[in-house]
Amino acid sequence: MPIKVPDGLPAGRLLEAEGVHVMREADAMRQDIRPLRIGLLNLMPDKIRTETQFIRLLGATPLQIELSLVRITDHIARNTSPVHLASFYRPWAEVRAEKFDGFIVTGAPVEQMDYEEVRYWREMRDVFAWTQTNVHATLAICWAAQAALYHHHGVSKRPLPRKAFGLIRHANTAPASPFLRGFSDGFRVPVSRWTEVRRDDLPAGRGIQVLAESLESGLCLLHDPRRRSLYMFNHLEYDTTTLAEEYARDGGGQLPVGYFPGDDPARPPENTWRSHAHLFFGNWLNEMYQSTPYDMARIGEPVAEAVDLAC
Repeated sequence: MPIKVPDGLPAGRLLEAEGVHVMREADAMRQDIRPLRIGLLNLMPDKIRTETQFIRLLGATPLQIELSLVRITDHIARNTSPVHLASFYRPWAEVRAEKFDGFIVTGAPVEQMDYEEVRYWREMRDVFAWTQTNVHATLAICWAAQAALYHHHGVSKRPLPRKAFGLIRHANTAPASPFLRGFSDGFRVPVSRWTEVRRDDLPAGRGIQVLAESLESGLCLLHDPRRRSLYMFNHLEYDTTTLAEEYARDGGGQLPVGYFPGDDPARPPENTWRSHAHLFFGNWLNEMYQSTPYDMARIGEPVAEAVDLAC
């Protein structure tokens, strides 16, 4: 099944060229079907690049997806044209009365700041609280994962002595988890961050489950079933060249470990995480589909009570 995106969205043209089945809004209106409603709160500077990465993964499953692009209400994005934002994004204040089967919050280039110093932190706190009543399943990425843990559980992030940077092998510590169904015992994930959340800092008795972690870069993926949330600290959604572009942007000072063949930046990197990225997002959507209520008014109820299947 296709993913429904706004008419004219640049990502639609790019992904159609890759073979991703993209449905226009006008065509979707003619179908008598209840798609999964997914919101993407895009906090990254290059919004077109980021939205394309996530749409590529969301659109690869057999389920029909209706995607809403969301931005912080009063934050001015400097790296995306105002025309693009006005055409395809809605501020969170406009969507907060709505309900979503799934909601993704991306990373943001503010991880070295204290949370309370981030200009839109008050709205982020409102967003995280809102997901508990208006969203069936939440996926927070990188800084947003750390911020959600801090908001929900008071877990602080810790600065790293140097950037965790590279294509790093992680252990599948919960092979029975439905979110890791089909995953290898070990898999490589792009990592790019200056801070971390440590396993020892996770609160006991809250039901938080460690699904994947690495000796080199620590925690990767947590499941918080009581909050219906996943916290992914790294970047399965990255393109093949994203780490190379970050390496060049940073002046070539720190080589991303395990990324360039033979650690030679002159050699083009190979994408060895693409299959796990598709598998992870497919698993997340499948679990959502199996448990979200058909009646969207019931979204936000405890998981055990919301057992009707969407169709």
